[in-house]
Amino acid sequence: MFLSVGLFASSIVCAEAQVLKPYKDDLFSYGKVLEESEGGDYRVVDYQELRDINERDEIPERRVKRAFVSLGVKGEQVNETLDVGGRSLDVTRVGRERGAAFTVIFIHGRGGDRRLGANDFSFGGNFNRLKNLAVANGGVYYAPSVRSFDAAGAADVAGLVKLAAERSGGRPVVLACASMGSFICWGVSRDAGAVAALGGMMIMGGAADPDFTKSAAYKAKLPMFFSHGSRDSVYPAASQKALYSALKGQGYPARFVLFETGSHGTPVRMTDWRDALNWIGSR
Repeated sequence: MFLSVGLFASSIVCAEAQVLKPYKDDLFSYGKVLEESEGGDYRVVDYQELRDINERDEIPERRVKRAFVSLGVKGEQVNETLDVGGRSLDVTRVGRERGAAFTVIFIHGRGGDRRLGANDFSFGGNFNRLKNLAVANGGVYYAPSVRSFDAAGAADVAGLVKLAAERSGGRPVVLACASMGSFICWGVSRDAGAVAALGGMMIMGGAADPDFTKSAAYKAKLPMFFSHGSRDSVYPAASQKALYSALKGQGYPARFVLFETGSHGTPVRMTDWRDALNWIGSR
């Protein structure tokens, strides 16, 4: 599809499209799969709050147990303010500034800022794992502070996507958006220049876009990964599942992971970053 996706799949590479090497997989891989179809692209994963929050966290929803984090990666972390299209954008960057093998950008939801995606102990340590995956595999991770969830905010992130691709020498960027941050992903999907720099997109507990088929991302068949909680009361899982099914029915590269009984924040806590990024890299 894009040359950059080929670079992602071949520059880090290993057998069976395992692009990123394992990192604490025993703690972060998906648990029991309750349902699986479409060659593994649709999965319903068992989720239990008592186990996956209360037994995993030292302080539920605030501080994960120490075994889930490796803090040496903080030596690779900096806060910086970037110029994107003449506007300043505050980001936390983890990993190499230039020449990264791949880039991951995480977009927070309403009320958040770059601190959310840089927090090592919240969300079950899942961001700490992402940081370690990025650094261990020669990549870079950005967590920007989005000022607005509208066209201006999407333009800022599209600028960051292009800047990250430029810094890495054209290697691919994966844009992951959670909750209201999904509006940023859908906005970026309309920017052909940003789409050309992307290797894939992730929507985590976000809103569905009924007009996605009109976007530059759709036309380019940009791989789309969705994760959602079945009991999400903010953005119903059924809407996102319907979009996934429509795309899959057209042979579009898409994957959907549903956490059974999970709520709105479950995908940020429970999405297996390595599994998702390896799937995107293999497309």
